[in-house]
Amino acid sequence: MSNRLAVFDCDGTLVDSQHSICAAMTRAFEEQKLPAPDRLAILSVVGLSLPHAMARLLPDAEPDFHDHLSERYKLAFQQMRRDKAVSEPLYPGIADLIGRLDGDGWLLGVATGKSDRGLALCLANHGIAAHFVTLQTADRHPSKPHPSMLLTAMAEAGAVPENTVMIGDTVFDIDMGLAAGVRSIGVGWGYHAPAELVAAGAVAVAMDSGELHGHIGAHG
Repeated sequence: MSNRLAVFDCDGTLVDSQHSICAAMTRAFEEQKLPAPDRLAILSVVGLSLPHAMARLLPDAEPDFHDHLSERYKLAFQQMRRDKAVSEPLYPGIADLIGRLDGDGWLLGVATGKSDRGLALCLANHGIAAHFVTLQTADRHPSKPHPSMLLTAMAEAGAVPENTVMIGDTVFDIDMGLAAGVRSIGVGWGYHAPAELVAAGAVAVAMDSGELHGHIGAHG
């Protein structure tokens, strides 16, 4: 029997990083003398790789400018880290959930639009990095909902789709799970509405960490 693998999105699922994401995006746009998108517009693209997110926010701009704006966003976020102005708190109960799943024998992974560096810092700051056996980021994969991150996570963990679950807060996570042939569970505390996650094909939407533990166990 293959290993059981639970793969989590990061922003909006493990941590609430919306304040920092919105601040960095606003700074990147204002540097280019562009009106910053509103908060809901920014949150709607969280989870996509940066060039794809920029393309949704500025659909009439050229791809080269999307790439340029992505770099400005990264630099803004890095400066915020240096200024100790980044806020990425764990959602309530997440640390306990990670420990419980690890104790239950689940292998754990992350599939995120963050960079390798950003994810490593986030997990290390919360003292949970050691629980994860596979970390997949936008640095090495096509943007969600392409299944590349999940396919690589399963290969690294020795898991198959039947014993793997994807957990995320956006339709991009749900769509990625479906594309990889794995069950997808939504979380109701992130950046896309629960009804959107259900419509995208989530088998369930958890409204707190205890409920999420139950849904994951039910599919193990």
